[in-house]
Amino acid sequence: MTITYLKKATKTPETETGNAQAVVNEMLARIEAEGEEAVRHYAKALDKWDGPIVVTREEMEARAAEVPDQVREDIAFAAGEVRRFALAQKESIHEFEQKMGSGLIVGQKMIPCNVAGCYVPTGRYAHIASAYMSVATAKAAGVKTVIACSTPYRGGGIHPYVLYAMKVAGADMVLTLGGVQAIAAMAYGLFTGKPADIIVGPGNKYVAEAKRTLFGKVGIDVFAGPSEVGILADDTADPEIVAVDLVGQAEHGHESPAWLFTDSRTLAEKVMARVPELIDDLPQPARDAAGAAWRDYGEVILCDTRQELVEVSDRYASEHLEVHCRDLDWWLDNLTNYGSLFLGEETTVAFGDKASGPNHILPTKFAARYSAGLSVHKFLKPLTWQRADREASKTLSLATARISRLEGMEAHARTADVRMAKYYPGHNFDLGRPVESVE
Repeated sequence: MTITYLKKATKTPETETGNAQAVVNEMLARIEAEGEEAVRHYAKALDKWDGPIVVTREEMEARAAEVPDQVREDIAFAAGEVRRFALAQKESIHEFEQKMGSGLIVGQKMIPCNVAGCYVPTGRYAHIASAYMSVATAKAAGVKTVIACSTPYRGGGIHPYVLYAMKVAGADMVLTLGGVQAIAAMAYGLFTGKPADIIVGPGNKYVAEAKRTLFGKVGIDVFAGPSEVGILADDTADPEIVAVDLVGQAEHGHESPAWLFTDSRTLAEKVMARVPELIDDLPQPARDAAGAAWRDYGEVILCDTRQELVEVSDRYASEHLEVHCRDLDWWLDNLTNYGSLFLGEETTVAFGDKASGPNHILPTKFAARYSAGLSVHKFLKPLTWQRADREASKTLSLATARISRLEGMEAHARTADVRMAKYYPGHNFDLGRPVESVE
């Protein structure tokens, strides 16, 4: 296998996570001990916000009235597409009831979480789309209470367009909080009295670390890191579009990897020459972010065959993966590791980020090898149930008692014995040899 790195990253996302864990652990410990007082302290110290934490329904309505009509239409369209896709996902999984060979009746119920916390970052950019990506998906799953949090924007409250997107998506409660303090407040039920069952949404390395640390106390969507893009391109690809799409995702931040996998050296060289020019033409702060991301994390990998390209792409497990190649169905059939797949130049990651429907909250840092992104499934619990008549209970009791005793679990076996004694008095069933004490 011949793989040539025409450009190799000098950093990985892991190299920049240094002190995040220590900072997060200290903050979470203080918030757990001091509650809302500690959250207010961090909101003021880190985000310069000492206003109300809970956004009232009246304030949401008043600020929504200030949103321009075109913005309203665009947000409503995009949120509607996300909701439509989420509902289709929900319809793809079903409750069922089935009779087993023993006569036992078993089944599955799809029950949503009761409380979901949705984090919407607002830092370098106002992440309008993240509001409806998380909130609308949770509501489509049937979550009763959705709590949304977002950072104060430039000294004010939540960005008005983000707040409107939360409203359109169906948020039940909104908190003006960002960072670790927002994640902790949702996990502990501060300001709302409703601890979250699951917390979802993208964020910086401190937000990601807070979610990782609290996992177990609450559910989370994915272990998220900086946004990633991978592009598979052959000699049919348009180098200008490939370069623009790489820069389009590098804009996310200084630590956002952008990878090109190709079997065409000519295409690779054109793209590498064009990317810096496109970055130089960006306004600030996008220019600075994309420049650092491409310099430190960008890679261009040259392979000999499309089978090698698949192997390399699957190894990287890109959060977003575009395919600019001939025979798109072949790539759809053979690629296995990615957060979301974009087939052909007619679509692009930005469509998925903003408006096309499939969720943009996706696995990073190789997690696409074993995990998918945010969907209604994250908010739904496929809970099992069973019911037996006495004949089925007899069949299961005999097998359970004997297996339990083979394992040395006498108390388990006796739960079967007691039923046989009650339902079939006087019968001499083979329930296995009782477990003897071991001194």
